[in-house]
Amino acid sequence: MNTPQTPSSQPPDGIPPVPDAQPGEPSTAATGGQTAIGGQATIGTAEQPAPQLPPPAGAPSPVPGTVPPPRPPLAVAPAKPDKPFARGFGAGFGAALGVGAVLVALALVSTLGMLGVALIGSRNQSDSLTTTHVWGPENAKNTLLALNINGTIEGEGSGTSFSAATYGYEIADELDALEADDYAGVVLLMDTPGGTIYGARAIADAVVRYQERTGNKVVAYVQSMAASGGMYAMAPADLIIADHGTFTGSIGVIMGPITVYHDVTATTGTILESGVETSGGITSEYLTQGTGKDFGSPWRDMTEQERAVYTQGMAVEYQAFVDFVSEHRDIPASTIVDDLGAFMFDPDTAVTKGLVDEVMGRSEAFREAASTSGVDPDDTRIVAPSMPGALAQLLGAQARVPGHNVPLSTGEGLTPTSSLCTGAPAVLAFSGDASQVCG
Repeated sequence: MNTPQTPSSQPPDGIPPVPDAQPGEPSTAATGGQTAIGGQATIGTAEQPAPQLPPPAGAPSPVPGTVPPPRPPLAVAPAKPDKPFARGFGAGFGAALGVGAVLVALALVSTLGMLGVALIGSRNQSDSLTTTHVWGPENAKNTLLALNINGTIEGEGSGTSFSAATYGYEIADELDALEADDYAGVVLLMDTPGGTIYGARAIADAVVRYQERTGNKVVAYVQSMAASGGMYAMAPADLIIADHGTFTGSIGVIMGPITVYHDVTATTGTILESGVETSGGITSEYLTQGTGKDFGSPWRDMTEQERAVYTQGMAVEYQAFVDFVSEHRDIPASTIVDDLGAFMFDPDTAVTKGLVDEVMGRSEAFREAASTSGVDPDDTRIVAPSMPGALAQLLGAQARVPGHNVPLSTGEGLTPTSSLCTGAPAVLAFSGDASQVCG
């Protein structure tokens, strides 16, 4: 009978023996009741050994149960030498870029702020109006606005000519933009021979609107001349003051000259001749309303039909002129037609005729303007519109005083053209080089 064999405690051939656990060391034979074979846990939570990397090519295989030799350390590239200049240059360049970016940002913010202020100010004409000091203490509490009416009164224009001009529509726009608390009142500084009916009437109507809208006073001051359209424009003023030696009046309408060449025989011409030769002569005529309106014209001739047609149209405008002055100056229309006519008068006679209220010098007249406006003359200044500033011009404003043209100058290479060289012949005397006045 065979005796049962007890299982051998020796491991099979080829499997190394597992050492017994030593005190204080964990057993690698079994964990959690599971068998560990070849040092690799199949199940359980035992700590796993680090994976073994294959040996380098050509190296001998490790002997079982031995610790493989350590790998040689990796080669480390030597550190580059320090370069203080490069590091300093980079830091300085970065700082410069940062400062430049800040300056650009500040410039943009400043520009946008200035544009915003200009746009906000442009909402009110009086707020954005650039002015210059005319009279009185510059730090005065009260301010009157002076508007110059000088040169020929036109409706509107291109802004340039060789003589001064006032654009009635623009002056009217300035008056219409004013509110009661912008200025204590308005002073019209008159120095004009007249001009177009519509330009003068535009100013006159705007004066009336300003008076009615604000309740403020308007004073007209004649500095040299207020003739024809000038009288029309200032008639509604609450007070009209004339300086010494001035002329006021000429309430009338004129059209012309109408020139006729009789029996033309040739058309020639030089710088000093009209370019037309006739056997019957040349006539030139003015149509007028108002006695003496064509004073100084040496020409006469017109058909009765032409006279009737054009005179009727002018009579309508003349009657409107007479009625307007009669209403605002409290002068009977018959007196204007029969007595004043289209004549101009000296200051004293103008006062007698009712065209002017007072005769005063400049300073006295300005003090009276302040008193008429209800403010203290000693604490009042007068300002007048001036050319817009650089920012306003950048935003599109023209480089000229609002309501006025920019007189051209021969110093800019421009040459004026005299009536000697163009237009209808005129009675004149000229001495000197004609090239100075002929373009």
